[in-house]
Amino acid sequence: QDPRHYKEFEEHLSVKSRLILCFPLFLRNNTVYGAVQLIDTSPEKDRINLDAGYLGHIQDLVNIGSLALSNAILLNKQMEETQALKSTLEEIRGNEALVGHSPCFQSCMEMIRSYARTEYPVLITGESGTGKELVSREIHRLSNRNGQSFLVQNCSAIPENLLESELFGYKKGAFSGAVKDKIGLFEAAEGGTVFLDEIGDMPMNLQARILRVIQNSEIKPLGETHVKKIDIRIISATNKNIEKLVDIGEFREDLFYRLSVLPLSLPPLRERQEDIPFLMNHFMNRESIKTNIPPKKRTTETMRCLMSYPWPGNIRELENLVRYLLVATENDYITPQDLPIQFTSQKQPRVVKNLFSSVKNDASHSQPIECIKVGMDFGNVTWEEIEQRYALYLLQKHHWNVTWAARDAGINRSTFASRMKRLGIHKPIYQQGMHLSAVGE
Repeated sequence: QDPRHYKEFEEHLSVKSRLILCFPLFLRNNTVYGAVQLIDTSPEKDRINLDAGYLGHIQDLVNIGSLALSNAILLNKQMEETQALKSTLEEIRGNEALVGHSPCFQSCMEMIRSYARTEYPVLITGESGTGKELVSREIHRLSNRNGQSFLVQNCSAIPENLLESELFGYKKGAFSGAVKDKIGLFEAAEGGTVFLDEIGDMPMNLQARILRVIQNSEIKPLGETHVKKIDIRIISATNKNIEKLVDIGEFREDLFYRLSVLPLSLPPLRERQEDIPFLMNHFMNRESIKTNIPPKKRTTETMRCLMSYPWPGNIRELENLVRYLLVATENDYITPQDLPIQFTSQKQPRVVKNLFSSVKNDASHSQPIECIKVGMDFGNVTWEEIEQRYALYLLQKHHWNVTWAARDAGINRSTFASRMKRLGIHKPIYQQGMHLSAVGE
């Protein structure tokens, strides 16, 4: 007759209940989640034993159930919180530093979106500080593997034996000090993406094992007798000329072709100068929120200094400069006097001007070009003039073979060709004739 009795349950019973035992389910915080109800429909002589010892055993079982229920609720809550944090983090990271409107940047973004729709390995190349890891995260974020793990391993940061353990894991007793099993990065990233940074520094011994991972989608932890199948996507990156490493035998050619199914070359910041104001605004607003310091504005002269700087450290250097200026600049506007000295240096010897003027005045680009040497002072010479001189030197060195000049420069042929076009470099007529004659023969 108790109104708390779950009468609907009896609708599924062939007979009415004769004895009901009810045990509350207490969670860890002592709140009642529900109850365990034992319904006895047997004749009176066969009813549940109601002595204290028997009821105590039932209570113990209910307590165990309460504990399991509490753990399940807690785990589910933590999983929901973790997923919410992941979503927030991915939203924050979504376009972190992937900011710009320049043609070369937009071209890269198109390739990123295209690559994200596939499962093939991606090889990202570019100078240090161009945002290779951020690009790899963006590919993962836009892919079907978004929501799964994205794990990073720097291949040059740890010794070879430790790198193998980190990537493949090991079984207990595999070597001295292996006191318990360790899951490797490849296995831990199941269903997700592994980003191998500085892949050009990976030891040769490990390269064969990485090749097997890509070819067969399987790993074999140290000390394990059987292989394990895995489902991951590999994105790798390097700031080295990996083709040159292949030529000199320091990187496996077969692994290079496996890794570079989808190549992506990131342009240095000096090739996307029009993006500098947008990147500065992005970093300034972000760091202002972090530090609770009002954002600074820039004068025209300041922007001119920044636009003419070659940015050897690329986006990372710009990011750190913004942090410095936000803290060190006392006024609301950043002036050239607030910039570090390398941004405002005006040294310029005449001999260098003469050297570069000869390059600009030679429309045919037929005069012999001397290679840029260490110790030259480039005070007022623009970066484009330096780059033009270097490109012409390489082209003349390799008899205007663009492929070999690009390889010597450490970039791919299409990038070198686009720079030639931007710098106004054209093959001399006599060189074109020689090339056509050779083809004709």
